[in-house]
Amino acid sequence: MSRNLSDLRLAPGDALFLDFDGTLAELRDDPDAVRLDAGTEAALARLAARLSGALALLSGRDIRDLDRRTPRALWRAGGHGLEVSEPGSPPPPTPRGPVAEMLERLDAAVAGFPGARIEVKGPILAIHYRAAPEAGESLIAAAKAEAERNADHVAQAGHMVVEVKPASANKGRALRALAARAPFAGRRPVMIGDDTTDEDAIAAALDLGGVGVRVGPGESAAGYRAADPAEVRAWIAREAARLG
Repeated sequence: MSRNLSDLRLAPGDALFLDFDGTLAELRDDPDAVRLDAGTEAALARLAARLSGALALLSGRDIRDLDRRTPRALWRAGGHGLEVSEPGSPPPPTPRGPVAEMLERLDAAVAGFPGARIEVKGPILAIHYRAAPEAGESLIAAAKAEAERNADHVAQAGHMVVEVKPASANKGRALRALAARAPFAGRRPVMIGDDTTDEDAIAAALDLGGVGVRVGPGESAAGYRAADPAEVRAWIAREAARLG
C-alpha cells in the first residue's frame, strides 16, 4: 500500500526528478496556458540549492517550450529526455527530423474531431484530445499505425494524449543517464510523476535504489502517492524550508 507524499523526507544527499504537467502544474485543455507561479519557482530554486544542484525537471514537452515555462537555473530534460539543458544554459536549436509526413497523415486523422489538436515537440508529435474525449480510441489507433510505419518509433498514450515518438525518448533512460553524471551521481533518486511515461522513470529510480511518487490515480510501482500538483508544490516548499 502506498504511503502519502507528506511522509517522505528528502536528505541532502538525494537527487530529485520532477515531471512538469500534472505534477508541478495542473493539466489544462490548452497546454500553452500552463505556467509555474513565482512561489513555486522560488521554492524549486531553494530546494535545488539544498540538494547541491541535483534537481531536474523531466518532461515530455519540447525542451524549448519547457525552458519558457520553468526556471533556467534548474536542470531541464525535454522530449522525455531526448534533449537536456544544464542550469543556466539556453536550450539547443530545434532539431530537424522526418516529422513532416507523419504530421500530414496525423493531421488528416485529427481533422475529423473538432477540439483535438496536434502539438509538435521537436521530433515528437503529441495528439491532444482532452477537448474531444470521444476521439480517443480512433486517435490512439492512428498514432499506433503511424508508429508502425516509421522505424524506431513508438506510440504511447497518456492523460488524454497520445504521442508518436522515437523509441529512445524514454524518461526511464533519461533518469538513468542523469543519475550517472554530476551532480546526480551517487545520490538516491526520487522521481515524482503522474502519467504513463513517468512510470518508466519511477521504475528506473526504484531499480537504482530510489523512491517513486505517483501523483493522482492510476496503477503504479511507486511507494508514495500525492493527490494532485498542489500537494506536490506544498511538499516542495516544506522540504526546501526543512532542509534549510
